[in-house]
Amino acid sequence: MAWLCSRCNKVQATFHLTDIARSGEKTERHLCERCAAEEGLHAIEGPISMAEAIEKFVIGPKAAAPLQNLVCEQCGISYREFRNQGLLGCPNDYDVFREVLAPLLERAHDGGTHHVGKTPKSLGIPRTTQQDVRRLKRLLAEAVAAEDYERAAELRDRIRKAEQP
Repeated sequence: MAWLCSRCNKVQATFHLTDIARSGEKTERHLCERCAAEEGLHAIEGPISMAEAIEKFVIGPKAAAPLQNLVCEQCGISYREFRNQGLLGCPNDYDVFREVLAPLLERAHDGGTHHVGKTPKSLGIPRTTQQDVRRLKRLLAEAVAAEDYERAAELRDRIRKAEQP
């Protein structure tokens, strides 16, 4: 289906965006190349690796520039190799590439940055972990930001209960 640019209404749209509000409401926008460029959007030529996507959208190209010269002195892997392969060479790399890894790990683990352990299911005892409490606190902050105070009060009570010994 061909769409006209929703901004200028003159040229066929080549950028198709879906904006999602905090409330969950979706708004579609269709932009031509000129209007997209005016909004700071640029087409990506060819396939892009996950590492490049992370660099462009999570840490940003300006922040990544100083990382280009980083090399682990223990295993010899460079930041560029890590970025292209998506694999680390040794445990020391977590320290060497900490600046880029910390936000990625935090996002992937609901705000957690260190291992908090697991409870064997065979014990049959439900146990609230530190990770659960962090997740509840994050949900509480989101509920307060969305002014959903009823949900926030419920989450506050769940956090208090979980933090009791």
